[in-house]
Amino acid sequence: MNRATLETYFDWLNSYFIELGMNQTLSLALSTFINCILVALLVTLLDIATRKIIVTGFRVFSDKTKTTFDNFLVKSNFPRFVAHFVPVGVIWYVEPMLFKGYPSLSQFLLTTIDVYLVILSVLVFRSILRTTVNYLKTKDKYKDKPLESYVQVLMIFAWGIGLFLIISRLTGYQVKSLLTLGAASAALLLIFRDTILGFVASIQVTVNDIVRIGDWITFSKYGADGYVTEINLATVRVQNFDNTYTTIPTYSLTSDSFQNWRGMQESDGRRIKRSLHIKQGSVAFVSEEDISKLSQIELIATYLSDKESEISEFNKKSNADRNLLINGRNQTNLGVFRIYVENYLKSLSEINKGMFLMVRHLAPTAEGIPLEVYCFSKSKEWQEYEKIMSNIFDHLIAATPYFNLEIFEKPSSKDVIGLGNN
Repeated sequence: MNRATLETYFDWLNSYFIELGMNQTLSLALSTFINCILVALLVTLLDIATRKIIVTGFRVFSDKTKTTFDNFLVKSNFPRFVAHFVPVGVIWYVEPMLFKGYPSLSQFLLTTIDVYLVILSVLVFRSILRTTVNYLKTKDKYKDKPLESYVQVLMIFAWGIGLFLIISRLTGYQVKSLLTLGAASAALLLIFRDTILGFVASIQVTVNDIVRIGDWITFSKYGADGYVTEINLATVRVQNFDNTYTTIPTYSLTSDSFQNWRGMQESDGRRIKRSLHIKQGSVAFVSEEDISKLSQIELIATYLSDKESEISEFNKKSNADRNLLINGRNQTNLGVFRIYVENYLKSLSEINKGMFLMVRHLAPTAEGIPLEVYCFSKSKEWQEYEKIMSNIFDHLIAATPYFNLEIFEKPSSKDVIGLGNN
């Protein structure tokens, strides 16, 4: 229906009431009211029909296609938002003719329609972004990417542009004039300070590949120790191992120090680094009798034989007085035990022998001599890793008496009471 026909219809009703002898002001008000009711009914029916047609069409189309992008469009209410444009367009078209006798009210309604169209456009844009994110999350390539951060940035820009357009429409100022206002710029900087920091940080996190979704991180400052489940513009969400959640400001990932365990997860093994504290008073030279007993231990029998031959040859050449073990070269029970631990680790199938393996002494402390085990387990799964490490040290603790060594342990209350009774 063209504009001339509509104007004729709206004017006819007003003229009809005047011919009946009605006051011109009352006639205009009554005809406008009736026309508004008719237009409202028409627009309501049109909105329902359009929404039904578009939504049903999208669902039928998405069911027939193999791609999931259109399915996500339906879930994000994209068809519903698009359907609203048709009735709003009808209102925008007929409104100047409908309220021709009330120019102020007409101008107000036109402004309201323009504001609604801006908001509706932003909502359509948001549904497209959400659809894109949900679709990309189904791809392995993008599963660990902080897509939510980019969506939030784009939505901030979209709402910012929409806000400027709305203000411009309500006040009559040009958008360019609004952007040049220093006060508005300062307010924006203050309001979006964390957002700007988060935006910059999210770019750095992505470009430098600092954190991905699914990474295990430890961030002591915020009490986080678990897997990253979400990376947003402002926060990073971590599910801790006790099933609690910790939120970390995104910019903290670039300004503070934290631990990312991804390198361990991607490597060929998980590090075992733990010490036994040997009581210093139990360390001693081994005698021939000790050597004879220790030679029965299979893991060091060959080592003891070769080492003793080497030491005997050296002592003969140097004419060392063997009446005292301190003279010449001699082995110690701690040194033999260190070789035993090293050979024991090499014999375990759970230890990755292709990675670094070492058993060493650390500097003596008030709690004894730390004998550190440094190696890598093949399994990186937490439960299995703890099991492997526990089995190793269970064995080593039980093995120390065979070398006449003692594990340092602080006295308990029973030990103190026992000394008093003696």
